Amino acid sequence: MSAVVPPPTAVDSEGIDGEKRNAIRRAIGAGSIGNFVEQFDFGLYGYLAPILAPSFFPDSNPTAAVLSTYAILGIACLFRPLGGTLVGRWGDRAGRKKTLLWTIAFMGVTTALIGALPTYQQIGLFAPLLLLLLRVIQGMVSGGEYVGAVAFIVEWAEPKRRAYYTSYASNSCFLGILAGAGTAALTSWVFHGPALDSWGWRIPFLLTLPLSAIGIWLRKRIAETPEFVRATQDGTQVVKAPVREALRSQWRPMLVFCGVSVMLAILSYSWVTFYPQYLTGTLGLPRWMALISNAISIAVLIPLLPLAGILSDRIGRKPMLIAGAIGCIVLVPLAFRVGQEGTFGTAIVSQLIYIIPEFFLTGIVTVCAAELFATRTRFSASAIAYNSSFSIFMGITPFIAALLVSTFGTIYAVWVYLAVAAVLALVVVSAFMTETFRSQLGADKFAR
Repeated sequence: MSAVVPPPTAVDSEGIDGEKRNAIRRAIGAGSIGNFVEQFDFGLYGYLAPILAPSFFPDSNPTAAVLSTYAILGIACLFRPLGGTLVGRWGDRAGRKKTLLWTIAFMGVTTALIGALPTYQQIGLFAPLLLLLLRVIQGMVSGGEYVGAVAFIVEWAEPKRRAYYTSYASNSCFLGILAGAGTAALTSWVFHGPALDSWGWRIPFLLTLPLSAIGIWLRKRIAETPEFVRATQDGTQVVKAPVREALRSQWRPMLVFCGVSVMLAILSYSWVTFYPQYLTGTLGLPRWMALISNAISIAVLIPLLPLAGILSDRIGRKPMLIAGAIGCIVLVPLAFRVGQEGTFGTAIVSQLIYIIPEFFLTGIVTVCAAELFATRTRFSASAIAYNSSFSIFMGITPFIAALLVSTFGTIYAVWVYLAVAAVLALVVVSAFMTETFRSQLGADKFAR
């Protein structure tokens, strides 16, 4: 994870010494590794869905099989709010570090087990049911992983650099997706025909075991966050029922976050999981070209996200979110129009256009997942808000996008789906969101 950790400096303008700086860097690495593993799995599943489909569903109707494979992903994500609520409650009571150690262990085991499942041809209907069960368990655990990691990084970060530091958490997600895309492309290139369909696709899922072991090692080396320790050292802010308290006192910022994050979920996962399949299945681009073009656009976005964090730490969260929403409405149809040419070059250009609104939204929504909520219920409140919006739409968007294109015969139906969410986000941010980039973490945030 050294590629996603900023270089050390001895003392910054706020007088942060080298020891504290190193602790922050370790916190970024420890928090980010779980996001990497989660998105590596999500990227693998999304990119390999057409290959997984005949292994777990009857191959008499290939389109239905692919849609069913995406549907399992969507159904599993519906369980993320429950999982996130349970994990969040534990995180607010027992601490961030202990909770995140268990989440990464469970994610690694459940993802690896997917690579060991029998197929539909071997056990019939039990094959997709077992796949669904593993994805539900993995989804429930992941429901607390991302927000817990973001809270962990934000609570370690220097106040004036929160967006910058959390940009590395966002980067770890894209690095995970990029690794998933690269691994899927490499797997499709190395294995062919029966070898790929029968056992070749299993290898990438098994790789999550050593990745999770690295994550456990990193998280054991970092202490609990100073913010959580300060808030709970005398026991006065340890909430016995953090979920109930979050729903009572944090419902307004939770609704604000939901209104913004739905837009980002649709934008991101119509791009990284659906669009490569559209390029291949509808426009006829070879699979490896679709995956490589997607990987190139992700690779371009990764070094830009820290710059977005720096910009947001100077001008605030709201201007960035408004710019991103406008970009969703104006630039995404242009990206789709360019991509319609169906060449490798236009596939790359279309996705480079697509990442412009991603630049303004990704890291900023990430830092808001922690800044909007008070320390005593941050894990629970952010888990409920994130999983009630982003996680659900993250899971169902590839399915809905494929269904919209199949029903209306045009990818612009996906843009309409995104534009509705972007307009909602514009209203929420402009009218109800309180600026958070210079706020104190411990205080309650009420949207006005």
